[in-house]
Amino acid sequence: MKYAVSNIALTPHEHADELIQLREVGLDGIEVAPSRAWKDTWHGLSAPEIDVYRRQIEAAGLETVGLHSLLFDRPDLALCETAGQRRGLMEFFVHLSAVCRDLGGRTLIWGGGRRRGKIPEDEAGDVAVTFFGELTDRIADHGTVFCIEPLAPGDTDFLNSVIDCQKIVHRVGSPSLKIQIDVKALAANGELSADVFARVAPDLVHVHANEPGFGTLGSSGEVDHAAAGEFLRKLRYDDFVSIEQKQLDADDPIGPIGQSASVLREAY
Repeated sequence: MKYAVSNIALTPHEHADELIQLREVGLDGIEVAPSRAWKDTWHGLSAPEIDVYRRQIEAAGLETVGLHSLLFDRPDLALCETAGQRRGLMEFFVHLSAVCRDLGGRTLIWGGGRRRGKIPEDEAGDVAVTFFGELTDRIADHGTVFCIEPLAPGDTDFLNSVIDCQKIVHRVGSPSLKIQIDVKALAANGELSADVFARVAPDLVHVHANEPGFGTLGSSGEVDHAAAGEFLRKLRYDDFVSIEQKQLDADDPIGPIGQSASVLREAY
């Protein structure tokens, strides 16, 4: 497996020097939350700004994994509310796919900001299938992959189970739509098991190693990272596992990342 960390653990917008230190704690890649890299992630984001960030990543000897935390700065966009919000979401996701491509990344993880509200679950599922069918057609030549991320009921009211996420992926039937596993969500949902990992294996392209509250790995005692690593090894999973934790020490951002990286290497 390859090891990465999200840039939400780094100083927002100014972390070129911190990127260089990530190799020193044994990490291979960086996963990019767009709002953590740029103050404007859509219409004001220029090609030169994207290129500068890519050069910083490559100069640090890292690989860009992809994007996540896609809607952190765009809470106005939604799948299951108005048609206008859904059109905006489509255009933003197509834009982010191109950003991911231009950074040299592959995966885009959609978890947060996904709600169905008063819409029945079956109807919301149909909306999602139609939406992703169009989205995957539009990004087919980008070489990117959108991943639906399971989340616990406390985080979303739509597509909690990894198996429910997989059903949407199979209905769409596109190589540009796959599954990402969020280990804390699997633990919360009672899905951290060998059977679930085996079932989702054909569609699995990315993994988040994380904790409730996004602290250092192992800090909550609620997530069995050793078991998750064992299940992944049985699947011969050899892609990225990304640490997803918030910035825990503004004076020393790398220290807590190093603690998690040690757990990551041991468990995964």
